[in-house]
Amino acid sequence: MVEIVPITAAYIESFHRTLDFVARERRYLSFVQAPPLDSTRAFILNNIQEGYPQFVALSAGDVVGWCDVTPKSGPIDARVGVLGMGLLPQFRRQGNGTRLMAATLEAARRVGFSRVELNVYRSNTDAIRLYQKAGFVLKAVQPREARDDGFDKTLLVMALALDTGR
Repeated sequence: MVEIVPITAAYIESFHRTLDFVARERRYLSFVQAPPLDSTRAFILNNIQEGYPQFVALSAGDVVGWCDVTPKSGPIDARVGVLGMGLLPQFRRQGNGTRLMAATLEAARRVGFSRVELNVYRSNTDAIRLYQKAGFVLKAVQPREARDDGFDKTLLVMALALDTGR
């Protein structure tokens, strides 16, 4: 059973291991290994302090996935968030990503984000379907990255409006 909970400081090291594993797959994230643990700790503690939505998926007490929304930089985009997420391979295609994203997007609405954007590689068709199911729409296509690793690294930018019209 996978539990979805808000992140706390107690999960930082487990989160870091999971982030590093997903990054080293070289298929889903724009970096090839996790940032140093101290940088990851600072990122998470800042998210907690600022009230930015960040949830983790837990199995047997270990982080097996995450989803977060952090603000874009700059005062004009203060209400626009950027979604990041990942899951360990053995926890994919089981509804865990859907549950993680739903919890995170609901929290993003509550804290006042008006729109959430994300970047996804065109080759990541499972994630694209997940995002579309949640209501994300294609906003832009950026040129393919110059890597020859067998995966289409054309970057898709997707967005979801969170304003409820109130």
